[in-house]
Amino acid sequence: MHLSDITHPNQLHGLSVRQLEQIALEIREKHLQTVATSGGHLAPGLGVVELTLALYQTLDLDRDKVVWDVGHQAYPHKLITGRYNRFHTIRQKDGLAGYLKRGESKFDHFGAGHASTSISAALGMAIARDLKGENFKCVAVIGDGALTGGMALEAIDHAGHLPKTNLLVVLNDNEMSISPNVGAIPRYLNKLRVSAPIQFLSDNIEEQLKNIPFVGESISPELARVKEGMKRLAVPKVGAVFEELGFTYIGPVDGHNLAELISTFEGAHKHPGPVIVHVATTKGKGYTIAEKDREGYHAQTPFNLATGKSIPASKPKPPSYSKVFADTLIKLAEHDPSIVAITAAMGTGTGLDKFQTAFPDRYVDVGIAEQHAITLAAGLATQGMRPVAAIYSTFLQRAFDQIVHDAAIQHLPVFLCLDRAGIVGADGPTHQGMYDIAYLRCIPNMVLMAPKDEGELQRMVVTGINYTDGPIAMRYPRGNGYGVPLMDEGWEELPIGKGEILRQGDDVLMIAYGSMVHPTLQAAQLLSEHGISATVINARFAKPLDTELFAPLARSIGKVVTVEEGCLMGGFGSAIAESLLDLNVVVPIKRIGVPDILVEHATPDESLGSLGLTSSQIAETVRNTFFTQKPVAIGV
Repeated sequence: MHLSDITHPNQLHGLSVRQLEQIALEIREKHLQTVATSGGHLAPGLGVVELTLALYQTLDLDRDKVVWDVGHQAYPHKLITGRYNRFHTIRQKDGLAGYLKRGESKFDHFGAGHASTSISAALGMAIARDLKGENFKCVAVIGDGALTGGMALEAIDHAGHLPKTNLLVVLNDNEMSISPNVGAIPRYLNKLRVSAPIQFLSDNIEEQLKNIPFVGESISPELARVKEGMKRLAVPKVGAVFEELGFTYIGPVDGHNLAELISTFEGAHKHPGPVIVHVATTKGKGYTIAEKDREGYHAQTPFNLATGKSIPASKPKPPSYSKVFADTLIKLAEHDPSIVAITAAMGTGTGLDKFQTAFPDRYVDVGIAEQHAITLAAGLATQGMRPVAAIYSTFLQRAFDQIVHDAAIQHLPVFLCLDRAGIVGADGPTHQGMYDIAYLRCIPNMVLMAPKDEGELQRMVVTGINYTDGPIAMRYPRGNGYGVPLMDEGWEELPIGKGEILRQGDDVLMIAYGSMVHPTLQAAQLLSEHGISATVINARFAKPLDTELFAPLARSIGKVVTVEEGCLMGGFGSAIAESLLDLNVVVPIKRIGVPDILVEHATPDESLGSLGLTSSQIAETVRNTFFTQKPVAIGV
């Protein structure tokens, strides 16, 4: 059987180890060729090929449920669940999603793009199964990185107190950090532990001891203590922790040995209650270049498969916003020892890996723990430090309570830097930075700002560092800047809540925020070609708003357009409309932004086009709203 013949995972049943090994080779080949051509997540999926095949050979996927944490490690899962022929479309518009998606396949039992959710979801399925009197297996596959998230630990704590609820957690440990003393011997001991004859022997001996006259009852407590002590000797230290939390621990198991994996999973399924199987894998397995650079090849743009090098752009690009942010912060930190940079497992993505190199003692990576990151920052702020928490917009959503409770209420100067705000492209709805304007502007004591380009970002970094009256947030987009001149130092901070007029006109007032300022300027130029003159304001701040600047202009011009790269509901345009109403400035307002929909995966340009956020579309919307004569409705 070949990979291309597999349309249902149950076709793996009965295949020999040699046949599965051949399919594993084909999965890696297809995975590598696809990502090399179109980009995508690489190393995570390569590391779980054998794990996936072995697990699915022991499950009935018509009944049993598997939850993959995050989902970027589930490319092999997609290839053996009927999506081989469409795999080349992954992460492309109208193609397969880069993560799991319930609407895409009946085998995607739970969708996720954020980490640490799998155990909670699988436990929920298991509890529902038991309440309904049904009988199927529930499995969560979680990486050791996602296990750093508090939500995963909360789920483990809960599951461990449900000894009658059958749940299998597969820990995909791809850090290769297992020490020599937890190798072959612990694996052998765990084979004994899952062996039915040995379990019978243990139970039988206990029963015989209990039946000894005048001895059985008195020896039982001691016997229990002896058994617990032997258990601790039989498992690695990390395993003992899971055992204490109520799980049966099995492992570590060689994650690339199909025979051992199959045997282990078959044994684990027979254990009642919550079970954890610790599987040691190599991230990037089968592609030497990725194995040597596991972080760099976590995800890749199109690259040369032979050399591993990315295919260069046709022309040089300006620096990315993330790079400009990190370089500016490093320069400021050279003169300010109170600056501390915080990231939640995204040091490279946010550019803070450079900060780590320059100031290792003032760099904090908390792991996948955004809630902890914000409260940690608040604690630092109480001691006069200047905490800078650089977190993707989509992930900061997870720390909303900490922003309110620990930073805003206490007026603590925590500087939130929201990378990947707005459209992010191929990662899809789980990663779009759509909601930060709406969920942050409703918080008292919060300041919100967004730069129009990378030059203004430098000034906003200084502004955020110098602001001490409470929390302040700066959002900025994914990708490259506009190539505007940058300064090496000497940046001036911006006055809080003050915007600027970039273009003047009498026909329409256009107020843009952050990444939409330049497209709005271009739209104004297109409107001028149709005889429409526009005033364009770079708002800079969504909170507080510069009402002194735009309210008089709105009253005199009489037509207002707001433009933002975020959700319209509760967003920047809503803030402008509310403020004008509060000032009794009643004029027609057209809000342009992201409507009440989930933005699916596509390139950023494709998404912006489908949402009407290109400069030509903005201009057309303005014309159709205010400057095209419409028929008058006749009343009845």
